[in-house]
Amino acid sequence: MKTIILILVLVIFPTGSFGQYLNIHKNDGSRQNFNLSEIDSITFSGLPCLDIPTVTYEGKVYNTLLIGEQCWLKENLDVGNMISGVNNQTQNGQIEKYCYNNSTTNCNIYGGLYQWGEAMQYATAPGTQGICPPGWHIPTQGEFDALKSAVGNDGNALKEIGQGSGSGAGTNTSGFSALLAGDRRSNGSFYDLEALGFFWSSTEEYGSAYVMYLGYDYSEIYIDLGPEDRGFSVRCIMD
Repeated sequence: MKTIILILVLVIFPTGSFGQYLNIHKNDGSRQNFNLSEIDSITFSGLPCLDIPTVTYEGKVYNTLLIGEQCWLKENLDVGNMISGVNNQTQNGQIEKYCYNNSTTNCNIYGGLYQWGEAMQYATAPGTQGICPPGWHIPTQGEFDALKSAVGNDGNALKEIGQGSGSGAGTNTSGFSALLAGDRRSNGSFYDLEALGFFWSSTEEYGSAYVMYLGYDYSEIYIDLGPEDRGFSVRCIMD
């Protein structure tokens, strides 16, 4: 039996005594048919979330994206006032962000970079809203695990086209449009733009927090603990 992940417009039609088939019309003009009796489930990916195509937050418009049963923001969060990479973000009543190489242009393209405490707004419970819009939250480790499973551990399916190369070239078949936004290191310097992309989870363990990360030259998706004083990207998921 088959499980199919689709990002296409579908037409289901009867074929008399031969049963029903799923008829996929591709953008290149070709077609592909599947016998419905051979399909366990159909997962629609790459589409906006039902009834919520966009979210406006702090003056910016974010698109939504359905992957399996999860609803994500399609862009990295870019909220807060930029501070220099040499300074730590602090609990001062204002959201603070880093922009790669202290350039606001990079925030406009790649989103902000945040230390874990700032991203979480100094809460520690998994699933905390943090700096996400109301009704959204910083994804848990388990939610990243589910995302990884939904795309078959294919990081290229998460990366925007043009991100990565060779065996790590993005195909963006999921629509997640991940950017390799680099990171802010503990010493205040910036590294890995167009080479690595790191995304905070809200799950903490042993004084570190879980991070999902992607690389430019490999297709795997990794989820591991990262130092909380590093500056990483934030991608929000709906409650």
